[in-house]
Amino acid sequence: MTEIRVRDATEADLPIIMEIYNDAVANTTAIWNEVMVDLANRRDWFAARTARGFPVLAAEIDGRVAGYASYGDWRAFDGYRHTVEHSVYVHREARGGGIGRLLMQELIARAASNGVHVMIAAIESENAASIRLHEKLGFRIAGRFSEVGTKFGRWLDLTCMELKVSG
Repeated sequence: MTEIRVRDATEADLPIIMEIYNDAVANTTAIWNEVMVDLANRRDWFAARTARGFPVLAAEIDGRVAGYASYGDWRAFDGYRHTVEHSVYVHREARGGGIGRLLMQELIARAASNGVHVMIAAIESENAASIRLHEKLGFRIAGRFSEVGTKFGRWLDLTCMELKVSG
């Protein structure tokens, strides 16, 4: 069995992180952006996350990054400073192998040790696999917004989930 190692991402991982992100932009409704990013964009994103003390994690199989996860501000107002919104993306060739779960477990552990009170997941409502994963990790559905986004010429619903990380 191949071992999956979750670790802190580095700048050297940004080309594959960019590839995973751009694949999600081009082929999924996991990201509601329609514009591909370049390496400079991912460098700026990485610098902004790490400057704020937010984790950026990479999952590695046989020395190759197969997924990544991070969290950041949920809303940009002081009162929300203990709540974060996370994202987790797995390379198209590695989906279904438990990488998302391992990344999320480590991200939740980091959130707990960093004083996060609540983690928010905003998931396209037809992404049943992601919703199931989050439920298995203790997230609960907090609500659903109808037709709040669009991609691939159709309206998308957004399911919001929450996990209370600290008491």
